[in-house]
Amino acid sequence: MLKVNVGGKSVDGVLSGEISTFEIDQQKGLWSVGENIFDGDIVKISQNQYHVLWQNRSYNVEVLETGIAGKTYKLLINGQLFETSVKDQFDLLLEGLGMQASISTKINNLKAPMPGLIQSIAVEPGQEVHKGETLLVLVAMKMENIIKSPGTGIVKTLKITAGQIVEKNQVLVEFQ
Repeated sequence: MLKVNVGGKSVDGVLSGEISTFEIDQQKGLWSVGENIFDGDIVKISQNQYHVLWQNRSYNVEVLETGIAGKTYKLLINGQLFETSVKDQFDLLLEGLGMQASISTKINNLKAPMPGLIQSIAVEPGQEVHKGETLLVLVAMKMENIIKSPGTGIVKTLKITAGQIVEKNQVLVEFQ
């Protein structure tokens, strides 16, 4: 069984706050969507485009974005944008046990990926950083390497200063 959450329809490219939830299940070779047996037809037109016939209606579906890790999808259905998330039986079991699978990355410290010179530091203690934000610039072999945050956290201490030479795997930044 799959539990699907669908974010509201697009109005001029902006999603409304409506969210619908329904279940998709397969038993004895038959698919059901909510309480209805799916007796329609799905034809793959191209890599990300499908044509669906269901309950005497035609739907053109294009998959715009796929978030594999979070099981999220952005779909364009007959010109309207929808955001969906899907939970399978294992996600539902973990949720029922109060053990939601978390994709967020808890970071404790950041280590130097290579030896080099710390050219500049873009953060300071107490600052909150998010995944992908620039933390510092490390120069190695005459190349500037922008070191970004691997997750979300708050900078606890800086173990380096601008102009300092560091070794590979040396702790650069500690997080709370």
